[in-house]
Amino acid sequence: MGFQGAVANVNDTESISKARHNKDGDLALTVLTTTCDHTTDELTATHKSYHSCARGKKIVVFLDYDGTLSPIVNDPAHAFMSDPMRSAVREVAKRFPTAIISGRSRDKVYEFVKLDEVYYAGSHGMDIRGPPPQQLNSYDGKYQTCRAFDKKGNEFVIFQPAQEFLPAIKEILRELDKKTRGIQGVVIEDNRFCGSVHYRHVQESDFALLHEKVQSVLGKYPRFHLTRGKKVMEIRPSIKWNKGHALEYLLDTLGFMDSDNVFPIHIGDDRTDEDAFKVLKSKGLGYPIIVSSIPRDTMASHSLRDPSEVLSFLRRLARWTENSSY
Repeated sequence: MGFQGAVANVNDTESISKARHNKDGDLALTVLTTTCDHTTDELTATHKSYHSCARGKKIVVFLDYDGTLSPIVNDPAHAFMSDPMRSAVREVAKRFPTAIISGRSRDKVYEFVKLDEVYYAGSHGMDIRGPPPQQLNSYDGKYQTCRAFDKKGNEFVIFQPAQEFLPAIKEILRELDKKTRGIQGVVIEDNRFCGSVHYRHVQESDFALLHEKVQSVLGKYPRFHLTRGKKVMEIRPSIKWNKGHALEYLLDTLGFMDSDNVFPIHIGDDRTDEDAFKVLKSKGLGYPIIVSSIPRDTMASHSLRDPSEVLSFLRRLARWTENSSY
């Protein structure tokens, strides 16, 4: 669709952008493009509005949590969402189907966000609280664990494609805790369908030892693999499922999988968000946005610098519907 020109090739071009309103009231992005050799010269600054591309289409919003809706913090337990951000997400969710796809457990993300208006996909999409499917899919009987209702009477479905791995994950978490207990600064987090080893406070001299111990645990479980994020290692089930699959599942259950009448937006800051960006790019759909203050290789076509700019973007997205004939 109309925005691929912002990043011609992720191998040699990256973009940093800032949300703003243009003079017509349309939501726009100022795109500052820099080369991958990290020169600081501004090569181009262009204003691109998705007003014409999104008009008449159903916008669906996908959001990461840490580093996107909340700042990255030293203690993962204190990654609190601000009240203004919560209000902005609520206003967006009133207007468009909205989902938060996070590496955190689904319950933890809900406790941070506290909004029933949005759908939640925890553990990198392996634990989804989403809408009831509009049509039966081949995986529904195997993975949908229950149908339930929230406090407002809205029906939802729990979808867990890695449910069979739960007993092994509990064992892995116990072993990780035991093996790493002697390394100062390690935090083991139970994200239900994956075990996260945070090392932001670990001494650099202990990194090799920590990695060795994590690998020694992983070696006992051949059906799991190791991934990396921002100062975190994660042991995850080796199934073909990631944030990109979660995005596709949610689009499918909302009735948009084979539709050319949808305009998905995905905003995220982590390596795992690249799976969702890749899906959108491969389908030529919507608006993949990376949150980063520095140029980096990405499948996203646009970017915002930090959560404060995400907040600005979401506020303007909600206002745009009021100022247009969307």
